[in-house]
Amino acid sequence: MEIKEKKSSQELMALEDKYGAHNYHPLPVVLERGEGVHVWDVEGKKYYDFLSAYSAVNQGHCHPKIIKALTDQAENLTLTSRAFYNNVLGEYEKYITELFGYDKVLPMNTGVEGGETALKLCRKWAYKVKGIEENKAKILFAENNFWGRTLAAVSSSTDPSAYSDYGPYLPGFEIVKYNDLESLEKALEDPNVAGFMVEPIQGEAGVVVPDDNYLKSAYELCKKKNVLFIADEVQTGISRTGKLFCCQHYDFKPDILILGKALSGGVFPVSAALANDEIMMTIKPGEHGSTFGGNPLACKVAMAALKVAVDENLAENAERLGKIFRAELAEFAKGENLVTLVRGKGLLNAIVINDTEDSSTAWDICMKLRDNGLLAKPTHGNIIRFAPPLVMNEEQLRECIDIIKKTISSF
Repeated sequence: MEIKEKKSSQELMALEDKYGAHNYHPLPVVLERGEGVHVWDVEGKKYYDFLSAYSAVNQGHCHPKIIKALTDQAENLTLTSRAFYNNVLGEYEKYITELFGYDKVLPMNTGVEGGETALKLCRKWAYKVKGIEENKAKILFAENNFWGRTLAAVSSSTDPSAYSDYGPYLPGFEIVKYNDLESLEKALEDPNVAGFMVEPIQGEAGVVVPDDNYLKSAYELCKKKNVLFIADEVQTGISRTGKLFCCQHYDFKPDILILGKALSGGVFPVSAALANDEIMMTIKPGEHGSTFGGNPLACKVAMAALKVAVDENLAENAERLGKIFRAELAEFAKGENLVTLVRGKGLLNAIVINDTEDSSTAWDICMKLRDNGLLAKPTHGNIIRFAPPLVMNEEQLRECIDIIKKTISSF
């Protein structure tokens, strides 16, 4: 039997560079294995993961209960398509709707598909229920939003790196300022506005947390004008910010809730749009669907992922550790000219580096963090996002805080 020689990190990166599209700029580390809060590269070096696959691995890498759900179901039935019923989908739909408090769920695969589904539901509702004239419905988005890379997503983007050279753009989308109730209230005066889609915390923009009164007040403004409030909780959902979903911090339930990322436990793509019957039942058979949406494998994985989040009190852990993390780094930043701001909620946090977006400082810090055994990635040039798996304990967190402090101090 031929024994294949194990490739080095450099060889594996060269393979990707030669044969793959250049639509990513990864940190130069090649990961081979993950368990809990740690990952290992192909040379065997161990790291703390402080990105969690953009919050898709909230439950930690390869959580045994989620992997068991995957492998048990994979041996039995993986895909039927929605052309037939399967024996898992109804069970999953009951579990997730009761957990989040909605009448219905529409299962999809990726986060951006969850967003697309929410927008289609919103437009259907606009014409069928609100009574907006056909093809006149408008949906509002917050400035600096990020919810994916489809043409609809980039059509609603204000980031040139997301939308440049992809026009013509989808009509019916308008931008309002984030964390600005006056901007939203003015836009809502248009009777053709059907929905407002917003991230409770803007993740890709650099973990931008709004004022405490913003989300609830925005929801109430939407209610006054019979406009759907659509919460994009793909990144903030499933316990990341210290609640099962972030809007719970402000005691309201959005009209449409979009989930993804950690709904998968980082194991198998699964997303969802949740809404009550008035909205969900506007879509009839044949009007929206997905080959893989609602497949038995995804349903079993999602149920296991949600049960881990609930049973292991991941929201409470994120809330407690997040306060420690921000307090420690804020205190550190007082005597450190390089860090100008520490912000976040739960275990979704970021630091702003006292530099311009086109500087390499944040990237250089992340390279040094890698050398010191912690993986993070810059966003928007001078912001570093810190989002470890929610299964982290306090001892591990404090070790990571020491690594971060030591690394930044070396600059």
